[in-house]
Amino acid sequence: MIKNICCIGAGYVGGPTMAVIAQKCPHIKVTVVDLNENRIAAWNDADVENIPIYEPGLSTVVAEARGRNLFFSTDVDKAIDEADMIFISVNTPTKTYGVGKGMAADLKYIELCARQIARVAKNDKIVVEKSTLPVRTASAIKEILEHTGNGVQFQILSNPEFLAEGTAIADLFAPDRVLIGGDTTVEGQKAIQTLVDVYAHWVPKDKILTTNVWSSELSKLTANAFLAQRVSSINSLSELCEKTGADVNEVAKAIGLDSRIGSKFLKASVGFGGSCFQKDILNLVYIAKSYGLHEVADYWEQVIIMNDHQKRRFATNIIKTLYNTVSGKNITFLGWAFKKDTNDTRESAAIYVADDLLSEQAIIRVYDPKVSEDQIQYDLNYLATRSSVQNAQGVQVLQDPYEACKDAHAIAVLTEWDEFKTYDWQRIYDGMLKPAFVFDGRNLLNRSELEAIGFTYYAIGN
Repeated sequence: MIKNICCIGAGYVGGPTMAVIAQKCPHIKVTVVDLNENRIAAWNDADVENIPIYEPGLSTVVAEARGRNLFFSTDVDKAIDEADMIFISVNTPTKTYGVGKGMAADLKYIELCARQIARVAKNDKIVVEKSTLPVRTASAIKEILEHTGNGVQFQILSNPEFLAEGTAIADLFAPDRVLIGGDTTVEGQKAIQTLVDVYAHWVPKDKILTTNVWSSELSKLTANAFLAQRVSSINSLSELCEKTGADVNEVAKAIGLDSRIGSKFLKASVGFGGSCFQKDILNLVYIAKSYGLHEVADYWEQVIIMNDHQKRRFATNIIKTLYNTVSGKNITFLGWAFKKDTNDTRESAAIYVADDLLSEQAIIRVYDPKVSEDQIQYDLNYLATRSSVQNAQGVQVLQDPYEACKDAHAIAVLTEWDEFKTYDWQRIYDGMLKPAFVFDGRNLLNRSELEAIGFTYYAIGN
């Protein structure tokens, strides 16, 4: 029976997942470790509302388990040494160098974890891949661990996360499925059952699916690819709707009522973002190409191409509508996070729309209820295009939405925060320069209400 769990990586996956395991399994000591001292300090902040990740319900879970059987530490070696089971939940970004640049997953952090586990471990351990990884990464981890020469036996499991940011705690409490992949050997099956027993404390047995390790690794990439494909599919049709006079919302509703299709992920928007969709599809494309499956690679790459096109098209529409120039004009962004109920900005559409407008010398004002000014500046600097680096200092981040909208030529809604629907839009209109434009990149607001006030309103796909 598992008594000690260590998770390497205190980010968007490791932190919430381990918090829920600790809450649901009070008999298991769960230690989350990370080399980032500031991040660990934030997880240990006396005010639980200051933990580094915003996720509805997360602070309550952390408050219950922290100090009882949930701990956050920078002492990685100690946590590895004490653990019976080690989750690897570190970042696997797209490579920015060398072979596979721009597509393949960068596995350097995974390898560093494996080498550290191999160096420290003195007794048999189960190592769980929690990060999203390319197919057959487990074999590389296993090879590193098995060549330590210290006689320790390791079992490698794949346990991909299927969390949606903004609903991560609800997803952890009641998952559609928990997927666990491992070896088909007797030892591998025993390791699988050990992890099954952890989840079985709150997840029904029929929701826990076991496979071989390769199927588990590929299933994660495939799930994200299929979801992203639906977004790009409806977004491709949104452009056709705008040309023909159709309403993409009505089209989506009509096809979503077909039980074979369903209604989820059919909302037209400025495009998908987040840490998973683009990274995982690019990884899938790279894997397909590495096996010579060029038609397969081309098919999935088109999902990314469509998403990039949608972001550029949104920025271009703003420029064209504002009389083909935004130079010196104030454009207010409502929202910077890639979706509501999270402070995660990775691959957010707002970053790329801002970059396009900055290249046209627009003045960008940003209001987001959960994203800090430091993060917004970091995002633009990380993008490192000429326009974002030169003009990032011209981006203003404000803490009051009405102040952010004052004297604006246009407002762009980039995140579907619920609070945007409750604003006094008459007050916002009165404070803007006329004519006043709203570009709704999330189809969030009420068109008739805003047009009755006097706004010129543009939404995706109608």
